[in-house]
Amino acid sequence: MNITLTGATGFVGSALLPALNQYHQTRAITRAEFGDFIPTTDYSAALTHADVIIHLAARAHVLKEQSADPLATFRETNTAATLNLAQQAATAGVRRFIYLSSIKVNGEHTQPGQPFTADDQDYIPTDPYGISKQEAEQALRSLATGTGMEVVIIRPPLVYGSGVKGNFLSMMHWLHKGIPLPLGRIHNARSLIALPNLIDLITTCIDHPAAANQTFLVSDGEDLSTTELLQRLSQALGKPARLLPVPQSLLETSLKLIGKGDIAQRLCGNLQVDISHTRNTLGWTPPISVEAALRQTAQAYLQSLKHA
Repeated sequence: MNITLTGATGFVGSALLPALNQYHQTRAITRAEFGDFIPTTDYSAALTHADVIIHLAARAHVLKEQSADPLATFRETNTAATLNLAQQAATAGVRRFIYLSSIKVNGEHTQPGQPFTADDQDYIPTDPYGISKQEAEQALRSLATGTGMEVVIIRPPLVYGSGVKGNFLSMMHWLHKGIPLPLGRIHNARSLIALPNLIDLITTCIDHPAAANQTFLVSDGEDLSTTELLQRLSQALGKPARLLPVPQSLLETSLKLIGKGDIAQRLCGNLQVDISHTRNTLGWTPPISVEAALRQTAQAYLQSLKHA
């Protein structure tokens, strides 16, 4: 199978590429060869013999946004440039287009015991990233209908694993340094996805006949509270969890008062996904447990400290 991969140097792509190379002929679309991922780039050289495209490249979350119009900037990369690639792929006769979207298409939080499902139609993306991903999904589905190219959409929640960045890396820093955290009484439930589990699902979707034109939600199949996550991550790091038993309501109120409502939502809110459609349609089960995935993530982090 000839695979064309975008985003090969990113967090997910750098783990996916060697997995693909074990079984497929893989061509990575790189910035060095094609320039920035924009709506006018000509990708014909990378699509000539491609059977499947796995599209990971995207404009991700920006901590310090510099754009005067963030939504327009996200749309240019995540929507318009994606559609440009997909249209060229369809013209070139590519059979299947696998698109890594985001659970943010569904929304930022769920009610207790009411996880997002693959059948949800009331999408509530709340930031430019989520909006641009939703619009890309809509454009890809329309293209699939008009051309016959199969589209597979995967919506992961937070992805963690070896080399993880962002908030997950910050949590490991705090835990490793033994910094007391006021997160000992959080009773939420959040779905996560370990990088090896996500890689396994993506590779499953390459040639599974039932994956065609489907949308798959994905997680580790075990939801954790923020407190449980920190406790188990501390154990994986070999450090005591210094979690102060601050009442969740007090923590949420305090964060909102200082203008950190978004942080309160991520730390205290629920975000659960139901992966039964993914399991049933593909016969797929996450191959690695949360415990093993956290251990791998912690070991990679500790190893990185030795070489810092």
